[in-house]
Amino acid sequence: MTIRLPDLGGGLRAYEPRAEPLALTPGAPLASRTVFSAAHVVSDPYADTSPDAPAAVDWDATLAFRRHLWSHGLGVAEAMDTAQRGMGLDWAGAAELIRRSAAEAKAVGGRIACGVGTDQIAAGSLGEVRAAYEEQLALVEESGAQAILMASRALCAAASGPEDYLEVYGHLLRQAGEPVVLHWLGPMFDPALEGYWGSSDLDTATDTFLEVIAAHPDKVDGIKVSLLDAAREIDIRRRLPQGVRCYTGDDFNYPELIAGDEKGFSHALLGIFDPLGPLAAEAVRVLDTGDVAGFRELLDPTVELSRHLFQTPTRFYKTGVVFLAWLAGHQSHFTMVGGLQSARSLPHFARAYELADRLGLFPDPKQAEERMRNLLALYGVAQ
Repeated sequence: MTIRLPDLGGGLRAYEPRAEPLALTPGAPLASRTVFSAAHVVSDPYADTSPDAPAAVDWDATLAFRRHLWSHGLGVAEAMDTAQRGMGLDWAGAAELIRRSAAEAKAVGGRIACGVGTDQIAAGSLGEVRAAYEEQLALVEESGAQAILMASRALCAAASGPEDYLEVYGHLLRQAGEPVVLHWLGPMFDPALEGYWGSSDLDTATDTFLEVIAAHPDKVDGIKVSLLDAAREIDIRRRLPQGVRCYTGDDFNYPELIAGDEKGFSHALLGIFDPLGPLAAEAVRVLDTGDVAGFRELLDPTVELSRHLFQTPTRFYKTGVVFLAWLAGHQSHFTMVGGLQSARSLPHFARAYELADRLGLFPDPKQAEERMRNLLALYGVAQ
């Protein structure tokens, strides 16, 4: 049977869903690359709440999804922007998420790293920004998770130039008990981060970023670069001190960056690995054997889906991620904290469904088709 999907021109097109999913099962831990999936949160659909109210989270479903990722050998990057940090999930909700997920990781032996930011304050002086970072860093370290120092809207607003970033990050790195991951999130993911590291000129900003790392290489496990610019990531990767890893955050060019070249490669910390988790893990296991062509054969076809989900406005990619989690059966509903399920159009959802189905990402294709039909009916599309 075919399903009629809306297209961008206002019409309908026929699509025949695949009958069987791609056969992907949990396997051995990944060896050649360290791979984190940034993970989404599952909202509580029965909560009487509003978009600007504190997030109502379905903790059972949220933690079950993390166990799904761990079972395939992936690490979980927790309380990042994929979890709607700063777009529906406030610091109180993020703190609870960190506590619960870190405890779950300890119970099942899963790897976890958690986002450290300043979102308990909307704005403030450099001293207040430092204090906000310190509060979150302490909580993450007390939970037993690795810390990811995320970009801060408040720091971006308070800093007068590169020297302020050097001072704040230097202070935090000296305080950190264990090596951290530094995260450079570009303005395509969060417009409030325009000019991060003290300059809108990316070459100048890159120099400041690298200066922070060079001053404290023993406190930096790695960096996550989310600029959607493969050439810049490769340049930064080649300029890192020995022993500091590059975790690609490039959801447009991840296969080539993870595969690497004769001068090195990137590990991964990616939002797209939320829906791609089992397939991504299988591809890396192939890469573990030295089969780069086989790795690319598995992962290259996923880029079209990723570029679709992360199309501008890029910050709304979370909507597509949660939509696919619903279709895949990881949650029973398609609602999001902050009401963000409304952030993408029906044609966008239809194309995401088609691309994911073609890849075989849905464990139960029939269930995914039925849920897609239900969404179409809700929008008034007759079949």
